[in-house]
Amino acid sequence: MERAKTCWIVLVSGLVLSVCNDGFAGDDSGIAIHLNQVGFHANGAKRAVISAAETEPLRWELVDGSGNVRANGLTEVFGDDPVSGDHVHRVDFSDFDGRGEAFRLRSGSAVSHPFRIDDDPYGNLEHDALSYFYHNRSGVPIDAEYAGGPAWARPAGHELDQATCRSGVDRHGNRWPGCAYTLDLTGGWYDAGDHGKYVVNAGISVWTLLNLHERQTASGRDRTFGDGQMPIPEAGNGVSDLLDEVRFELEFLLRMQAPPKAEAEIPVGVERNRPELSFTRIDASGMAHHKVADDDWTSIPMPPHRDDKRRVLFPVSTAATLNLAATAAQCARIWRETDDEFSDRCLTAAKRAYAAAERNPEVYFIADFDGSGMYGDSDLSDEFFWAAAELFVTTGDPAYASALRKSRHFTATVRHEPAWPRVATLGLISLALVANDLGEDDIRALRQRLVTAAETFRGERNRSGYHIPFAKNDYPWGSNGNILNRAILLALAFDFTGDEEYRNAAIDAMDYILGRNPLGQSYVAGYGEQAMRHPHHRFWAPSYDAELPSPPPGALSGGPNSRRSDDEAAGTVIDGGCAPQTCWSDDPRAYSMNEVAINWNAPLVWVAAFLDEASPDRRDDR
Repeated sequence: MERAKTCWIVLVSGLVLSVCNDGFAGDDSGIAIHLNQVGFHANGAKRAVISAAETEPLRWELVDGSGNVRANGLTEVFGDDPVSGDHVHRVDFSDFDGRGEAFRLRSGSAVSHPFRIDDDPYGNLEHDALSYFYHNRSGVPIDAEYAGGPAWARPAGHELDQATCRSGVDRHGNRWPGCAYTLDLTGGWYDAGDHGKYVVNAGISVWTLLNLHERQTASGRDRTFGDGQMPIPEAGNGVSDLLDEVRFELEFLLRMQAPPKAEAEIPVGVERNRPELSFTRIDASGMAHHKVADDDWTSIPMPPHRDDKRRVLFPVSTAATLNLAATAAQCARIWRETDDEFSDRCLTAAKRAYAAAERNPEVYFIADFDGSGMYGDSDLSDEFFWAAAELFVTTGDPAYASALRKSRHFTATVRHEPAWPRVATLGLISLALVANDLGEDDIRALRQRLVTAAETFRGERNRSGYHIPFAKNDYPWGSNGNILNRAILLALAFDFTGDEEYRNAAIDAMDYILGRNPLGQSYVAGYGEQAMRHPHHRFWAPSYDAELPSPPPGALSGGPNSRRSDDEAAGTVIDGGCAPQTCWSDDPRAYSMNEVAINWNAPLVWVAAFLDEASPDRRDDR
């Protein structure tokens, strides 16, 4: 039973840490049962996977908390699955509609983790997933009454986050001249396991949460995050708690915009790093700076209030500018009814940013210094399309309509789930979902393209041993985010068509995240018997410092990464090769596999909220 329990002995800051994966619930016969360790919708898909060498179907039983057999049947043999490394049998007990706690599946002597079957099987998941963002606020104290207890309370980090542009020579020999001004960049969310704040990753995160609000509002299901539903300081102000949390980040994004009459020195005509660049001066007013971060990597652990590194502002980029334009345009229409002044600020910033990007369409981010992630992007056509789409939805201005219609992304087939460097689909979703002046025929065609993409993802379950809408052999950094972003498209296809199988495919994606995977691992802290506990994070780090807390419930690991990386855990865990779905370790050193980040937790919020409301028995109540 090689994968039944795998452990690594790690020496970290003088501490000896045993990092283990129990792997699965099984027995000594080599049979292991993998399923969602939290629960299943009473009226929805209920599936499990059994890894076993047997080539003939196996008998399975569903047992309730009292030991009574409630359903039984034979497995469907899928066979060898190279993505998981398992010989796979599938179990489908979707027809069972009973409710209760402590159900288990068993096959022979193998028994699964316990789970519930209910109309609300995930409990508080969507709220805990949104609380992730409060925990990662910069510039303010994190108070015990909002954070879930004193373990997660901490003083403000980077309370006065003021910085000027970084200057000097980067890792590729490029000499950067800096800028002549300092900006107040206080606030916003820490991006991931470090203390950086990145505009291009904030863009998709903000959009995802605001899109959830727009979708729920349009469908009349906007109670999930109503005022007072979340433990945040702003609760009780008469505004949705979801919007309050996102506004905390939007205020920071607005501060990242270069001031009027700002000038910048940018490299001439390049898309990637090379030494001995020549620079030219541009009018940078209205452009957004790419990120603010430390001038060198902080050690681990390092709670933000103890960070003693110098904070630096990085150059403007066209990508960051268009991310600001898109999200500020989204802000303008959403806050139009609740805060006219903030709405106007957002719209002014969005228009300024889009005009600045048109004026400087090829300012690529290539300033590669230690201390923060790059987030470089050499194709900005999708960012231009996304920003034009959001501005058009908000303003109806024909100039933006003309820009988006000229873009190849307006008619291109949707082949990928959205991600921070691939954002065209975000614009398509806004055009298809939010009332605008595009015209019924165009909106119908856009919806059909999104449904077609969802149909492709839905079909991939048949090629996946673990029956998930992701049949790729390559699991990239942040693969859990990819899978959840596919679930968003599946959920929208359900909205557009009413076809329950799209909802079931979204459930399959969540089942994978919560334990139906070859490691038997729930990737969400606090959810499931085998939940993620040791993320790569600078202040959820008890492995390094026993006085620091574990991750709060609702934090999502990035997930398996089958691509080679240079993090320390790679040599420990995946040398010699691994099946893509098993290239993961609950190891705090494993930043390419077990980091947490805002752009992964945002789709977790979206999908958990959708599945909470989408039970057939509950839709009329929302």
